[in-house]
Amino acid sequence: MKSTVEKLSPTRVRLDIEVEYSEMSSHVADAYKKVATRVNIPGFRKGKVPAAMIDQRIGRGTVLDEAINAALPDFYSKAAREHSVAVIGRPVVDIKEFVDKEKLTFTVEVDVRPEVNLPDFSTITIEVDDVVVTDADVDEQVQSLRTRFGTLTTVERAIVKGDFATLDMDAFIDGKSVEGGQANEISYEVGSDRMIQGLDDILIGMSTGQTKEFETQLVGQAEGEKGQVKATVKAVKERELPPVDDAFAKLASEFDTLDELKADFVVRLGRVKRMEQGTQARDRLVEKLLGDLDIPVPENLVEVEVNEHLKGEGRSEDADHRTEVQGQVRSSIKSDFLLDAIVQAEDVQVTEIELTEYLVRSSQRYGMAPQQFAEELQKAGQISQLVAEVTRAKALASILGRITVKDVSGNRIDLEALRPPAQVSDVAEEA
Repeated sequence: MKSTVEKLSPTRVRLDIEVEYSEMSSHVADAYKKVATRVNIPGFRKGKVPAAMIDQRIGRGTVLDEAINAALPDFYSKAAREHSVAVIGRPVVDIKEFVDKEKLTFTVEVDVRPEVNLPDFSTITIEVDDVVVTDADVDEQVQSLRTRFGTLTTVERAIVKGDFATLDMDAFIDGKSVEGGQANEISYEVGSDRMIQGLDDILIGMSTGQTKEFETQLVGQAEGEKGQVKATVKAVKERELPPVDDAFAKLASEFDTLDELKADFVVRLGRVKRMEQGTQARDRLVEKLLGDLDIPVPENLVEVEVNEHLKGEGRSEDADHRTEVQGQVRSSIKSDFLLDAIVQAEDVQVTEIELTEYLVRSSQRYGMAPQQFAEELQKAGQISQLVAEVTRAKALASILGRITVKDVSGNRIDLEALRPPAQVSDVAEEA
């Protein structure tokens, strides 16, 4: 096989491939076998029809078409590997010439990953925010702790924002009850906007025993399809918070005084904000690289992903939304190209232990057992995406060690010292 590659643009190439007939012999033999299983010729068992009889009854051209269709992907893949072509998207194949028992020539045009010329990371300086713990930060933590130790008391009045309503709910579409759309005696914090769009609007002002119906987008329904939800208030409760004093500090923590509790919050929040400097440095580095580097994106790839996205939403005809999604997709693809270029340049490999640790952390965020989370990823075909995420994160960590990071005040930040401890405190997780 002979092949050459021509660069048509930064994101598209053409492969010219010529194959000697002798290299296709195995494909031709397989094609005869396949055709033999599909034809019925008197006097021959199915699958045992001789090649000469197939040529006579069916025509050799049918067999050769079968052989060529089977051979094209193999020779195309071989040529792509030979020229180190990083293929993305679907190839366009054009058969230029086929001479039976002599040769096959064809071309393939396909989108490829662009070359990304990475800078010398040691010359880059990234600025992050200063570590400042304000009184408002501490007060927010105290308030959060008060909320956890608050008590709910039933009241006989109209609902206001912040109350807890006990609800019975039922969902309908065109007057018919939705399967699984019923819930009784559920407690909901009014104003939290954590359940169904529009629920908060109708609850405020309602009292115990009242029922209201509203239209909304139901979970599991196509975008734009509306349903009706009927909500009945069974009880109204307000949260009573404990006073902020030394007694509260003793109740809610290991400290004897409120001042000691607040001092501990200052220390912990300072630790959290220092860790956030590392995250900020990473995000701002990626943002800078995306802004500084010219990374072209194949428009064919953008169009395919945009069409799939809009079709899933049922909004293929929404021109304004299409423009918005195009920008998002183009930015996402550009970011992937950058991160994968860093992975390749840093020659990053991930271990099974690193993948397992990442999987365990991710499963905790979703409230699932690691084994169950892994099975769900497998079903969804997202294992390769998991590997890519871990590899890219490791590559970014590698280059972050070579850049200079300073805070707004000009102090140099040691990112290695910002790695979180093995166990993160409750206040850090809340922050």
